[in-house]
Amino acid sequence: MPGKRVQIDDETWHALELLGRDTMKDFQDLADEAFADLLKKHHRPVTLKEALRESARRQPANDPAPAKAERSRGANARSARKPRS
Repeated sequence: MPGKRVQIDDETWHALELLGRDTMKDFQDLADEAFADLLKKHHRPVTLKEALRESARRQPANDPAPAKAERSRGANARSARKPRS
């Protein structure tokens, strides 16, 4: 797993320490949860399984055919009008 260094201001660090103590999670668990939530917010897959599922769904062959739409009443009303003189 790649390691990255981040800088966090003191207030945020103390808030994360308190949250970690309250929830019995270490910093890595909090970071994993935060990044997973961020990826879901932006509709990005978190796991390989989710990525494969999403890539399969993008293929139109995997989706049911759309139902044929009925003609709207506006189109019929226009054709029934009398021409202008």
